[in-house]
Amino acid sequence: MTNLITADGLNKLQDEYDRLWRVERPKVVQGVSEAAAEGDRSENAEYIYGKKRLREIDRKLKHLGGRLKVLKVAAPPKNPLFVSFGCWVTYEDEDGNELCYQLVGSDEFDVSLGRISIDSPVGQALLQQRVDDEVTIRRPSGELVVVVTGIAGARPSY
Repeated sequence: MTNLITADGLNKLQDEYDRLWRVERPKVVQGVSEAAAEGDRSENAEYIYGKKRLREIDRKLKHLGGRLKVLKVAAPPKNPLFVSFGCWVTYEDEDGNELCYQLVGSDEFDVSLGRISIDSPVGQALLQQRVDDEVTIRRPSGELVVVVTGIAGARPSY
């Protein structure tokens, strides 16, 4: 797993950490305290659920805190000649479908936003490729041959 992240990705992780620490956790702690004051905790659903939610928040905070310590911000290149971290890559598949993705770290990938991890099979196959290179992507569902049609430092506008 890579420790690279974009500046936007780092800001989102930090915002999530801050929200959990400053908003969610205190709210849940207050709810658990109020539920505990009601007496018998063994049958108190609010208390049991609150403690479970508190463990989930603490686990997430520990994970985010650890990641935030080791992540390194990498800016996408301005005029890339080959595919690298942060680049937007456009490629055409065997059926003529054109797809465009940004290669990001595993902490910020979101396919619905056009961001795939450089650690994924697609990301690994595209790294270091140039425009017009034919690339074989090895996926669990089988191999896919694509041709790189564009590389950009910023999201292309079509």
